[in-house]
Amino acid sequence: MSELPKTLTFRMPAEASPLGYRQRPAKSLLEVDRLRKTFVQSEGAAVERVSLQVGEGELLALLGPSGCGKTTTLRMIGGFEDPDEGRVIFEGRDITHLPPEARGIGFVFQDYALFPHLSVIDNVTFGLRKLPKPERIERAEEMLKLVGLSTLGKRRPHQLSGGQQQRVALARALAVSPKLILLDEPFSNLDAKMRVETRQEVRKLLKSTGSAGVLVTHDQEEALALADRIAVMDRGRVVQVGTPDEIYRNPVSEFVANFIGRSNILRGNADGMYVQTAFGNLPMSRAANGAVNLAVRPEQIMLEPDPDSRASIIGREFRGHDQIYWVQDGEECMIVISGPGAQHPIGTHVRLRICDCVVPLT
Repeated sequence: MSELPKTLTFRMPAEASPLGYRQRPAKSLLEVDRLRKTFVQSEGAAVERVSLQVGEGELLALLGPSGCGKTTTLRMIGGFEDPDEGRVIFEGRDITHLPPEARGIGFVFQDYALFPHLSVIDNVTFGLRKLPKPERIERAEEMLKLVGLSTLGKRRPHQLSGGQQQRVALARALAVSPKLILLDEPFSNLDAKMRVETRQEVRKLLKSTGSAGVLVTHDQEEALALADRIAVMDRGRVVQVGTPDEIYRNPVSEFVANFIGRSNILRGNADGMYVQTAFGNLPMSRAANGAVNLAVRPEQIMLEPDPDSRASIIGREFRGHDQIYWVQDGEECMIVISGPGAQHPIGTHVRLRICDCVVPLT
């Protein structure tokens, strides 16, 4: 049997989140206007006419596969790369050609970039050298208390766990009171359990300080869990921007539908708000006409045993809180997610029923 499709990850809908996910951007703090960047060794542009806005106090995730241009975009915002074209506007000021230290923007690197020969508190005070020493110490202690490391100020970075080092890097970035912090894959060096715990701490911390953030990640679960809005990138371009709920429920293309979680792609003939498919006449999330491809999430499909059906289960994965089934129906292979109740063994013949609106793709 061929390799089974990847599994789907879940996220609580935005409107139900206890962390206050914003549905629309607030007053604009950062504007990225048609940024373009090419490198000699690459074919085509690494970043192609990217335009974005980040609101005050908002957390925006740049999400996409390796090589899609998200880190290059972040580095141009931070001043570590010069764009070939376009502008970066921060607080109404053109900062496109300013050096990083003159931008008033914090940056948390993937490897944290802590000074190994300095103590934790000295790492945090490093960017505060213009202040008198007593004020530097007071500010650093305040930041370490904020990130829950007030008792570890005398330690060196190598004496800390990965999660603690990440929080020191964040405290150092926050110490200069930036209105915007850029985070480049900040959780990639942490194990799975610590990654989940730390990213929620970081979100709460940014919200408590009022700082906006731009997060680069290739991890869809991370983007869905953390961001107020997500900008999905592919081959140097932004292909869709929206809240996690909008991106997940209404992907605009097959690439987005499959990169954010997993979708079944069906074909149908649309007429307004309905489409005729092999599963019958189904409602759509938006109007379309003619031949269309459709995205159907695995949890939108009901699975029922039916010995007379030609469709059968060819793969199964039990995950405790739910189960994933791969169902072969003629030439189509469908992925279905159901609750932890009744379990159906491989080989069971089943009937599939789509119980929600399907999404026409462009």
